[in-house]
Amino acid sequence: MNHDPVAGGGPTSVAVRASVIDVAAVSALVNDPGAGCSVVFTGMVRDHAPGKPDVSKLEYEAYADVVESKIREVVEDARLRWNVIKVAVEHRVGVLAVGEVAVVVAVSAEHRKDAFPAAQFIIDELKARVPIWKKEHWSGGAEWVQGA
Repeated sequence: MNHDPVAGGGPTSVAVRASVIDVAAVSALVNDPGAGCSVVFTGMVRDHAPGKPDVSKLEYEAYADVVESKIREVVEDARLRWNVIKVAVEHRVGVLAVGEVAVVVAVSAEHRKDAFPAAQFIIDELKARVPIWKKEHWSGGAEWVQGA
């Protein structure tokens, strides 16, 4: 896990890991005495996908160094748009069962008008711009899909 200042803002923590994500620990990374709020988005593996009513697991693959760099770019873009204090993003790789946490985005800010849109921007842009591959497994087979 790396901690570095991005675009003049407070600390940013970014990690890509094979181990279980501790949501409370990620949330704690954005604690700051100047923050009036924090927003934590938690993405979990669900038991279905379009056309697949019985997803049993997901498999994520990524090159950690490339992905962490791309996530930092997304965070920098968010910092240019909103006044956020700290940001933490963690994404799992490997095989995840239904219900497991795949990604966490935590943002602290002085006000919620910055924290909410920044967190949404980060997760949306992560899914659109960051090269993480996702394979859905269901009773009829498995396939790689876009938009991890």
